[in-house]
Amino acid sequence: MHRIRISLPYFEEFGWKPIVLAVDPEHAGRLVEPLLLETVPPGVHVRRVPALPTRITRKWGIGDVGLRSFYHLLRAGMELINEQKPDLLYFSTTVFWTLPLARMWNQHYDIPVLVDMQDPWVSNYYDSRPQDKRPPKYWLSKRLHGIVEPWTMRSVSGVIAVSRKYIDTLESRYNWLEDELCDTIPFGAAGVDYEVASRHRGKNRFFQRGDGFIHGVYAGALGQPFRKPACEAICLAVKEGLKRFPDAFSRLKLHFIGTDYAMGSRARGTIGPIAASLGIQAYVKEEPHWIPYFDVLNALSDADMLLVPGSDNPQYTASKIYPYILARKPLLALFHQDSSVVKVLEDTKAGEVLSFSSSSRPADLVQPLAERLQAMLARLPYEPPTDWAQFAKYSAREMARRQCALLDKVASHDGRGYSNGATIQ
Repeated sequence: MHRIRISLPYFEEFGWKPIVLAVDPEHAGRLVEPLLLETVPPGVHVRRVPALPTRITRKWGIGDVGLRSFYHLLRAGMELINEQKPDLLYFSTTVFWTLPLARMWNQHYDIPVLVDMQDPWVSNYYDSRPQDKRPPKYWLSKRLHGIVEPWTMRSVSGVIAVSRKYIDTLESRYNWLEDELCDTIPFGAAGVDYEVASRHRGKNRFFQRGDGFIHGVYAGALGQPFRKPACEAICLAVKEGLKRFPDAFSRLKLHFIGTDYAMGSRARGTIGPIAASLGIQAYVKEEPHWIPYFDVLNALSDADMLLVPGSDNPQYTASKIYPYILARKPLLALFHQDSSVVKVLEDTKAGEVLSFSSSSRPADLVQPLAERLQAMLARLPYEPPTDWAQFAKYSAREMARRQCALLDKVASHDGRGYSNGATIQ
């Protein structure tokens, strides 16, 4: 959702008139954040559809919003296509059960399809993980997706992905995909989000500025097993720092907020239990419950420093690194050496990054991470020497321009051409 949201202000500038098809937030089964609508330009055509209520579908073990809204999206999409005569269908979502609509509409209307793969649809990542570390219904889900992905991709002309490795995997599976119609495009940096956050600034309920402590913040999901090594390394580094550099580390409070996708009582901590097992829970605090996006941005703005634990999956790219950079605070990131985040931080000089390899263990990172934290704590307060000219190439406008350039290619492929630059997303 966020890629399209932050790109909407720029599509018409680059020759495309967006028509958005989406599930009504009240039917999505998640908490609603109406302030996000302030970032959507007025006049954008948005068609919202309902979904079957979870109180009914969960009786059959179905909670996925793509399955619950499939019929409504199918019907509304056909109505929009008949009314608007779009030139291209652009799917940008991680709700994979909506993607079969691409083939259904492509076959019925002969409209080219571009798919944005923000995450791998079918992945072997969890195959080697213990049973208790896999998502619920993992094997059933993988087998079903293994059938539906190739069926859907038969009608896909172009692919956008946040990682080149996602594209390589799809091109190796589906030899009809042409590389010139595929592009690696990260999410863009949306400065307007901080403008909205500042207009609706509420009380920071996580910590109090100026209370004599140094507050570090990370906001975002931690629950996946591929983040756990970085969480372990951070906790071990804090314990090491308390031993080696007690004056600095005794003032440190690290806050990890909004770390679980689950809501309410179903939210579970990831780094908090690790900290408690090491006896450092006074220095590493976790709020796993969902946090409104603009509260997150205000917490980043209030922090003395920012700490971003990355994934041990080299294909993982953290789109949320851009809000951290835009916060203009001292930033330390812990990421796999092949992650695109490493290049972003090196290019922009917006923060420090401690990289690791696939063979690295949490214990291998303890000493260098403790020393990096100590050096950062000794320099506070300061603003990173960010190269904003370099950062411009990661802006939401630039990423929208690159998307539209690919939309042009896909729409005109095989001599189709296009007339009014309309696209349904």
